[in-house]
Amino acid sequence: MERHLIALDLDGTLLTDGKTISKKTKHTVLSAMAQGHIIVIATGRPHRASIDFYHELGLDTPMVNFNGALIHHPKDHQWDAVHSPLGIRTAHKIIHTCQELGVKNILAEVKDKVYLDQYDEEIMSIFQTENDPITIGRLQSNLKDDPTSILIHPEEEKIQQLRQELDEHASLIDHRKWGAPWHVIEIVRAGMNKAVGLDKVARYFHIPQERIIAFGDEDNDLEMIEYAGVGVAMGNAINELKDLANHVTRSNEENGIGEFLDDYLKINKHAI
Repeated sequence: MERHLIALDLDGTLLTDGKTISKKTKHTVLSAMAQGHIIVIATGRPHRASIDFYHELGLDTPMVNFNGALIHHPKDHQWDAVHSPLGIRTAHKIIHTCQELGVKNILAEVKDKVYLDQYDEEIMSIFQTENDPITIGRLQSNLKDDPTSILIHPEEEKIQQLRQELDEHASLIDHRKWGAPWHVIEIVRAGMNKAVGLDKVARYFHIPQERIIAFGDEDNDLEMIEYAGVGVAMGNAINELKDLANHVTRSNEENGIGEFLDDYLKINKHAI
């Protein structure tokens, strides 16, 4: 069996709705690793909100965070990491646009440094900042470095209008909507997506495109699913992703990753 590069989105894909990795999925992923396949996390989350799952799986591979705006190796600081933040002037224009529209809150991240415009326990719990260093207060004053990403928490009914406003900056930024239950818009530098990160990792391991398997569920997975030789949409994925994918597996609540890998790579058969 030739080794494959297997890219896993986190929310709605590897993780159950309760934000855990099911025992069945974990068993299959660990078996795939034991058989020589390469497991990589590719997520919109920052490093701090994904590293626990990285350690839970015992990974020793690069990781794609912020939808490709940060590609790094958590265990090898000599690895050729790539950080592609937004320009600070663009960031402040976006923040001004959002405040003019009247959003609930705005959070900016410079790698693992967190800047929150207004104190908000709900948004702090959503973005897992309870135990992380966080600067709270007016972003126009506090944000002085190029941010890796900006996260906007609008009223649900304002999401469409906000995205239309953001389209005016399309040459400079890419923006994506997070899946339910979080009505959040994530903004990164234009051209950054998970496929960019996955391509860098695949080249590092000398894995051809046809042996890349990628799993996802939301619109921030579109480029990655299209790039992979074997793009797999979860059963709970948005229809646009299902239409694009080579395969559709079961949902994140039904061990979709494990079911597909067992069938496609005969993981458990080889484990016997």
